Amino acid sequence: MSVLPRTLALLLLVIGSLALRAQKTEAPKVSTFKEPITAFWINTYGNIRLSDRFFWVAQTHFRFQESASTPLVGQVGQIYNRHAISYLYSKYFRASLGGVLRINFNQDGVAEGERRTVPEYRIWHEYLFAQHLARLMLYHRIRIEHRWTKGYALGDEFIYRNRWRYMISMKIPLNKEKLSPGAFYVGPEAELIMQSGKAVVDSPLEDLRLHTSFGYIVNPRLTFATGLMYSMGQDLTDGAYYKQKWTWRLHMYFSPDFRKVKNKLPMIHLTE
Repeated sequence: MSVLPRTLALLLLVIGSLALRAQKTEAPKVSTFKEPITAFWINTYGNIRLSDRFFWVAQTHFRFQESASTPLVGQVGQIYNRHAISYLYSKYFRASLGGVLRINFNQDGVAEGERRTVPEYRIWHEYLFAQHLARLMLYHRIRIEHRWTKGYALGDEFIYRNRWRYMISMKIPLNKEKLSPGAFYVGPEAELIMQSGKAVVDSPLEDLRLHTSFGYIVNPRLTFATGLMYSMGQDLTDGAYYKQKWTWRLHMYFSPDFRKVKNKLPMIHLTE
């Protein structure tokens, strides 16, 4: 047999084996967006000054979401506590390190062999940069979280994942030249949350959040805001499915300062 027939025979053999393998392989899934759900979050953000450079971050979130009969607040979703010690390097940069305890509530009803709640633990560190641009403040936030989560089945064990978060946000005063007591402001923000770990096979995009809030600065130590957030991200168990959520959010920012008056320094209000 000459070289050409041998080459053709080998080529046909390779094509045949690939065709058989393709028949045994499932066709790739088409990306599917799930129907959006509605949620309601009440968030408190405390920045408690301990010294000129250090302060304690104390954040508590009460998160509700729709049930089969009630939108927004039909059932408890999570109760969330985040704490950290922050170091204020300058008016335009701070770094934080701390922990999180989040209690997750079973949303599908408690079936036999399942828990009603499970804890979630995190270690987090954050780097926040502020920019003063004309009448507005621009913030860049990098937050990295190391998290341990598990499902609701009695036999489920903790799995480890990392979250990589970047947020860009603005605060734009509406009725004053700058962010000061008595100012109303609008605060658009966008955050990208990626995840990695052994359990993350085809779902690296955990969340994309688009949020705009409307706020009022009562005084240098107290601010209130409310806003609407749209979010979407891949399902951990199957990256072909994308979850969607519309969330109404209420925010309270408080910044007590227990230093002596003569030791107090002016500081820029940094976001959550």
